[in-house]
Amino acid sequence: MNSQSISVLYVDDNEDDVLLMQECISEIPFARLHHVAMDGEQAIEFLFRRGEHQGAPRPDIVLLDIRMPKKDGFEVLREMKSDHTLRAIPVIMVTTSRRDDDVIRSYADGACSYICKQTVLDQFIDTMTRFFTYWHAVSRLPRLGSTNH
Repeated sequence: MNSQSISVLYVDDNEDDVLLMQECISEIPFARLHHVAMDGEQAIEFLFRRGEHQGAPRPDIVLLDIRMPKKDGFEVLREMKSDHTLRAIPVIMVTTSRRDDDVIRSYADGACSYICKQTVLDQFIDTMTRFFTYWHAVSRLPRLGSTNH
């Protein structure tokens, strides 16, 4: 099993969902919530290390909501996947949308997974624990750290 923790960037404009994700990730010993962006523009600023985020380490995984102000999740995903460094970071869409066209578009734009948010905390923690266990124990993540692009 991988001994390093998984560093997570969570992008969501819903404060209740952010609290839920913080609670969920705090229950997973090998995952840590590195940064929260409340909209797509904040996510891009963080990922591209602009402004106050200069020198910020890269996250290992990005959890990305679809419906957000300023830039939606699809716009963030496209910008990430068009950058030669950021395209290596796995992006997981975590959303309330169950629409088939959103699922198809997410995968077509480069997302590696699509998870529907659950309203029951225990179920959501279980889902995310299983998800992070896979990424921690089975899959290999790119370690981009503080690499400049």
